[in-house]
Amino acid sequence: MIDLKELILAKDNLIPLLRKLKKEARLIAPVKNGYGDTFFTEISDLDTTVIDLDSQPQSSLKPFLLPQQETLAQYTIDKEEYTFTPPEKEQATIYFGVRSCDLTAVLYTDLIFSKPTRDSSYYARRNQSLIITLGCNNPFPNCFCEATESGPYLEYGYDLQLIDLGDCYFVSAGRRKGADILERWGYFFREVGEKDRKIRYQLFLESRGKFTRNVQVAHACRRLQQHPVPETIWEALSRRCYDCGGCAYVCPTCTCFSVDDMPLNKTQGLRLRSWDACTSSGFTRMAGGHNPVDRRQHALKRRFLHKLKDDLTLHGKVSCTGCGRCVDICFGGVDITTFIHLITAAEVP
Repeated sequence: MIDLKELILAKDNLIPLLRKLKKEARLIAPVKNGYGDTFFTEISDLDTTVIDLDSQPQSSLKPFLLPQQETLAQYTIDKEEYTFTPPEKEQATIYFGVRSCDLTAVLYTDLIFSKPTRDSSYYARRNQSLIITLGCNNPFPNCFCEATESGPYLEYGYDLQLIDLGDCYFVSAGRRKGADILERWGYFFREVGEKDRKIRYQLFLESRGKFTRNVQVAHACRRLQQHPVPETIWEALSRRCYDCGGCAYVCPTCTCFSVDDMPLNKTQGLRLRSWDACTSSGFTRMAGGHNPVDRRQHALKRRFLHKLKDDLTLHGKVSCTGCGRCVDICFGGVDITTFIHLITAAEVP
């Protein structure tokens, strides 16, 4: 019997396999646009679209699983009584070429939207998803997932995980959905040999040694648990923050949102959920214009303490996945790695 949890996929068989899967579900994968930027994109034609597995997508899966703006329900008013109608059923979606850090972010989001009760809108999409990850043999310049224990390879959470061995992929099934694919389309695969396992392990060791950023996440977390952050650090960071919200928009684990009702006419309307961010000035602003948060000194305090201290206390794991996107986008130089460097270098009593 072939072990359905681990098989080898020849690279020539990748597109034919995806073509089979696409017949039954929407396919999302990294694609480079006309400006040279790579984003997760819905693929309509595999024959005319080139999947980009060499570049880091500038977007994560967040816009698909938690859209920037979504309709939670339509409402109607009849004699001052509201009737809410949920949106139509979500379609099945396959996410291919997902990096380890981004799946870790999805697993974190699962946790957030499952407590205290399951968010029906989020899980309507999540339950219809199948995620195929790609282990990172060559970490990108600003990545530090090894410091957040979210890569470069994964041990759980994926439906299928692919590791590039050169002329083929080492494929592992982590969940039933993935095992079903290996079983159903078994003629695309071959058995794993001892040589394949040795190459995979060697690539894993090499990838761990290729990270170029030394980000001491664990050290910073210990400091935050034991000592308050010096006010001089908050002041220095806030002076350089331009309040653009870019870090929250590209971060795969920023899940803050606002809910608003938008009337369409006198008797109908939409209940909308939209992304929000604790770094935005309006996030804590109250009616009348008062803001209890001092934006000049504490613009980033809620964000960093949430990710590196509060989530560690609540969930036993930080909510930063080390993807490095905030490093890429922050033109003020106040991304989370800057905060970690300041914390670990600070003198404490």
